[in-house]
Amino acid sequence: MPNIFILYGNDEFAITRRLKDFESDFTDPTTAGMNTAHLEARSVSEDDFNNALNAMPFLAPKRLVVLSNPSAKYNNVGTRKKFEEYISKAPDSVKLVIHELIEPKEAEKHWLIKWAAKNASIVKAQAFMLPRQKEMQGWIVNEVKKQDGKIEPAAASKLAEMVGVDTRQAGMEISKLLAYVNWARPIQGSDVEAVCIVTSQQSVFDFVDALSQGNGKVAQKLLHRLLENEEVFSLWGMVVRQFRLLIQAREILDGRGNKDDVARALGVHPFVAEKTTGQAGRFSIEALESIYRKLLTIDERVKTSQITLELALDMLIAELAGK
Repeated sequence: MPNIFILYGNDEFAITRRLKDFESDFTDPTTAGMNTAHLEARSVSEDDFNNALNAMPFLAPKRLVVLSNPSAKYNNVGTRKKFEEYISKAPDSVKLVIHELIEPKEAEKHWLIKWAAKNASIVKAQAFMLPRQKEMQGWIVNEVKKQDGKIEPAAASKLAEMVGVDTRQAGMEISKLLAYVNWARPIQGSDVEAVCIVTSQQSVFDFVDALSQGNGKVAQKLLHRLLENEEVFSLWGMVVRQFRLLIQAREILDGRGNKDDVARALGVHPFVAEKTTGQAGRFSIEALESIYRKLLTIDERVKTSQITLELALDMLIAELAGK
């Protein structure tokens, strides 16, 4: 029976949901926190990782250790081999869940996936890849069922056009739509038009525009308006996603591509592609990569309880708009 699980792919929404499934195994809230450790490979020390992996469970049969992004730390053959040997000796009292974002074309040759294939008796690897655009309508229908609702085919098609292959955004829009119809009837096309004009996405575009122009006052105002309507971690996901899209769009533009190429390559709605292409043109690739590294640092600090996400976003605005 495997006690090491590797969750990989480019569908962050699906990976996050699967992680919650692992956490749901700990039903007793009084002991769940003591038996669960979330670690970021880039920042965790070897001692802390060792302690988390080898600590005895407290009033439970197993502990859960979640490790994010190991490739960021174990980035050469020597360190990877040492890491593989170490986790292969993890005690039966721990369930180790490793997750990493991996694009489909990289999966077969990825070191973790190859290692998992050779050690199937102790490791189970699960792929979570974004659906293709033509598959999104079916994905939306299934997601609505998971959220205990119904949707008409035309409405699912309309929503798929709006969100592209962004499953996280689609999941949030579905939650809004089901609340709008109060789970009392199937979601219709008119509901999608009424609720999902992607107002939060537009505000994120405006927020990034303000940052690119160094307008901290406007960025601050937009951030707090967004926080009135969005859960902070959902908003954070949208901001991180937008800067990741900007890096990809900038690379396409540097390769003499245009907004149509961006829409096709990134699987986003033409509206999103047009806005993203325009924004990418106002940043250099170096500036975008620098900002993305700052976002990763914030993510690490938030996950290790060094700072609240609200404060981190305010500080990010002050730093970027102050330049």
